[in-house]
Amino acid sequence: MSQTKSVILQMKSGDEVAIALREINSGEALAPFELHASQDIPFGHKVALRSLAKGDVIHRLGQPIGVAATPIGKGCHVHLHNMGFEASMAGHAIGTRLSNTPTIDSHDIPTFEGYLRADGKVGTRNYVGVLTSVNCSALVARMIADHFRDPVRLLPYPGVDGVVALTHKSGCSVAEGSKSMRMLRRTLAGYARHPNFSGVLFIGLGCEDNQIDQLIDEEGLVLGEDLRKLVIQEVGGTRASVGRGIEMVEALLERASRYRRQSLPASEIVVGLQCGGSDSFSGISANPALGAAVDRLVACGGTAILAETPEIYGAENLLLERAVSREVGEKLVGLLEWWKTYTKNEPQGFDNNPSPGNKAGGLTTILEKSLGAVAKGGTTNLIEVYGFGVPVDKRGLVFMDSPGFDPVSATGQVASGANLIAFTTGRGSCFGCRPSPSIKLATNSEMYNRMSEDMDVNCGTILDGDKSIDEMGEKIFREMLATASGKSTKSELLGYGDDEFAPWHVNAWL
Repeated sequence: MSQTKSVILQMKSGDEVAIALREINSGEALAPFELHASQDIPFGHKVALRSLAKGDVIHRLGQPIGVAATPIGKGCHVHLHNMGFEASMAGHAIGTRLSNTPTIDSHDIPTFEGYLRADGKVGTRNYVGVLTSVNCSALVARMIADHFRDPVRLLPYPGVDGVVALTHKSGCSVAEGSKSMRMLRRTLAGYARHPNFSGVLFIGLGCEDNQIDQLIDEEGLVLGEDLRKLVIQEVGGTRASVGRGIEMVEALLERASRYRRQSLPASEIVVGLQCGGSDSFSGISANPALGAAVDRLVACGGTAILAETPEIYGAENLLLERAVSREVGEKLVGLLEWWKTYTKNEPQGFDNNPSPGNKAGGLTTILEKSLGAVAKGGTTNLIEVYGFGVPVDKRGLVFMDSPGFDPVSATGQVASGANLIAFTTGRGSCFGCRPSPSIKLATNSEMYNRMSEDMDVNCGTILDGDKSIDEMGEKIFREMLATASGKSTKSELLGYGDDEFAPWHVNAWL
């Protein structure tokens, strides 16, 4: 006798809700449970496994994700109309579930083909960067980079991936000494020293608050053959600056073309972990599979940067329990306290994070979204917590403070040293992050097939029963190695990555 295929998935025994694995019609039997849907249940949404009274706490994966806002009958659809948000119920015990992270013998660590820079850092790409100190120099930077879009102009420079102009909307009317100015300069400096750039040209207007010389001095950068500057007001205007900038970039390209890929250990990979356009399946398929890949990378001595502080709220206990010291745990708690203050004037506070797309995909509260987001970090210990764009100087799983907005968060991760981005999505985010390649991981097969030109890996095979989380983790890890070795991601082939550069600002523009 054939077994009835499950149509809902209970994530952990005792959870009051399960997830619909396909569209469910009212009255339909909810295998493998002995109950029927009392309403239509959309794909990816929650269904009540038992009757709930108003105020009952609702759990997913054994973690609280909200409370019943009204009485909810068995078999009913559970979502925005009947489930409410309450402040995080997560515990703050630190270091109570430390893992014995396995390590791989140095002779057995997999390798990839990367670029070893003079400072010992390792790149996965070989770009020349054009960075701006202020919005006023953005057009000149883009015009210089556009000159090299013609592949013929790059023929004299074999092995160079291209010229990238990264512009932003700030740099002036930002108070000297403010948090925003410090973060802007730290971010720009992180890109200037990033190993995926063999050389960088800084372009300024001349009268802006964010003076290039001051940025270089404060951030410990050194002008030279691989880091140059151009000031539009000194050179003589737009056309003169574009012509001079092209000459300077040509010199940087000549130096960049001297680099060759070489075999390097996987321990030199620093991956930024991102999720965007999340759905209810993010925490079931792609995110835990990415976590399994992270566990493999950390075992090799590599580094993974988890971020998006508002998107761990309600699940912070899963990281705090693995913090290697009280100091590390208290840093994470401190970030959450800052965000509570920062969001208190928002209409819904912390719970304003889930987007309309998240909600359409079945996520109801930030507490539920956070469970999936934290899963990207795998099961290894949390070894350090960093501010936005602060250089990561420890190996293993670390956390970096950032908003939940993907371009801003990924910008901070790259500034901190990420030479690769792994990005999960359930709704179908379109994203790139030059100079670091972004691997897109789909949570479900339906979206992967619909948006295959944007997706690199289909983690929906976990839901389809074709792959286990561990098997998919191995596949993602191998995709990391291939991408780090030069395999183009879908977002790179489509040309994403310039417009997503977005430094974080937290104070008023004066």
